[in-house]
Amino acid sequence: MPEENGEMSSGIQSVLAEVGGRLKRLRTERGVTLAELAEATGISKSTLSRLESGQRRPNLELLLPIAQAHQVPLDELVGAPEVGDPRVRVVPRQAHGMTVLPLTRQPGGLQAFKLVIPERRNEPEPKTHEGYEWLYVLSGRLRVVVGEHDLVLRAGEVAEFDTRLPHWFGSAGDGPAEVLSLFGRQGERMHVRAKPR
Repeated sequence: MPEENGEMSSGIQSVLAEVGGRLKRLRTERGVTLAELAEATGISKSTLSRLESGQRRPNLELLLPIAQAHQVPLDELVGAPEVGDPRVRVVPRQAHGMTVLPLTRQPGGLQAFKLVIPERRNEPEPKTHEGYEWLYVLSGRLRVVVGEHDLVLRAGEVAEFDTRLPHWFGSAGDGPAEVLSLFGRQGERMHVRAKPR
């Protein structure tokens, strides 16, 4: 029940006081800079910084664009108890002739995708860009061209490479190839650890 003087209850004040730290933790865990978040939300860097430090009171006008940029429910930003379905709702899209299903929901940092690459008979056209890519073949056969290497990977095989090297990949079989891709724009590398024998 609200207090008669119009002040917020101490419970609401404590929830609001924790929002700033939660916003900063979410942003830094995902490797997103204040500048990147400002660009994605249209909120100034100084306002975002004040929100994270607790100097600015959070409101829906500020929290909704941040939740949308991070692709998380508003509840996660304000610390509501977790309820509901934890599944990621993937929306497939077409890019470069393949079906791309994003498996991560945050901007920046390491991104995960499932790629369905149709059978193609076109010649490789290697490209370069910033980042590092890790590819795991789920099914089919994948032709990977990186620099001087021209390889065909089968289900269960992995390739990883710096995307500043000229590279290209496509289906190498009579049908599509399904691939799990981890990609980091800042050059994050995948580290696989094996259990000791």
